[in-house]
Amino acid sequence: MADELRTTLERVGERFDLGEYEIEAYLAVLEHGELTASEIADRTEIPQPRVYDTVRSLSDRGLVELRESRPMKIVAVAPDDAFGNVQQSLDDLVSELEARYTAPARDTEAVSLVKSRSTILRYVEEIIESAEYELILSLTPDLLRRFREDLAAAIDDGVSIDLLVTPLSRAPDPDDFDYLEVATVARARRGITTPILAVADGNYSVYATQDALRDDRERYGVIFNRSALGFLVSGFFGTVLWSTAETLAADGKRRPFPRRYASIRRAVKDVRELDGPFYASITGRDIETGDAVVVEGKVQTATIEASEEVASLRLETDDGVLDVGGLVAALEDVEAQEIILGRNGVPDREQFA
Repeated sequence: MADELRTTLERVGERFDLGEYEIEAYLAVLEHGELTASEIADRTEIPQPRVYDTVRSLSDRGLVELRESRPMKIVAVAPDDAFGNVQQSLDDLVSELEARYTAPARDTEAVSLVKSRSTILRYVEEIIESAEYELILSLTPDLLRRFREDLAAAIDDGVSIDLLVTPLSRAPDPDDFDYLEVATVARARRGITTPILAVADGNYSVYATQDALRDDRERYGVIFNRSALGFLVSGFFGTVLWSTAETLAADGKRRPFPRRYASIRRAVKDVRELDGPFYASITGRDIETGDAVVVEGKVQTATIEASEEVASLRLETDDGVLDVGGLVAALEDVEAQEIILGRNGVPDREQFA
């Protein structure tokens, strides 16, 4: 079985191992049906002396036919005929490789540095799909279209999505694009230097420069792999990017309660924008001892600075009034790691288990 798999892999690799000249010549012939060597040279950047070697290589692969007329004509082979057997081999190959694939234990590394465009995009897709209740995103218009179906599926599953599109000049017009199909709130930002990022449920995140997705040369993406360090990306998004963007669409807070939050800023904004009363169940840590705690009670006040650098909730609990801040809180009593807000009493955490 190992020998058969290797042979299949070699066969598929050989068919697709096309050089730059071969790709140019093949696409030119496909577009016109048939060309002479001279016509290929005129329509491509292939030097005349290299054309004959190039088209004979394509012929050896079964992608074109050479008709020995004067002048010689290079004729395109129908793609179904040229790649039909390879397509089946590729399907079989993928099945065999999947059977052998062992998913890497990504939980072992809190932070990873990646430089491949395809790897960065794979992580963005995985983060979108892994979000259970909260997702923040900064995407280009092209990436928005690429992940449109994934985002729509997340919205249908009840995930709350803050979507930032950049640059504003290329963002789809709200009259032509249904942002509420893919986001809870959508904004756009002018700067083309705005990074690409995604954070699922406050911890699993990716951060990359836009240059990293335009080419693979000396660019990078950083993966915070299901790590509490994801709050760094969330904090940067909320205080630097989101606060300097223009709103394109908002859902009017139509989602039902109880709602689950990874970001205290989002929770505070909902409390301040909607009529109370509100009740909260919050898991987090005592900021002085570091002990894990669960605090529950009625929300007394919700505070957020204009810069969004500081946000907090004040709760009336059975043990008195407590102030709750976000991750790495220092001014409050409790650092919130997950917040559930309800309308008709303290929400039951079991329904989110």
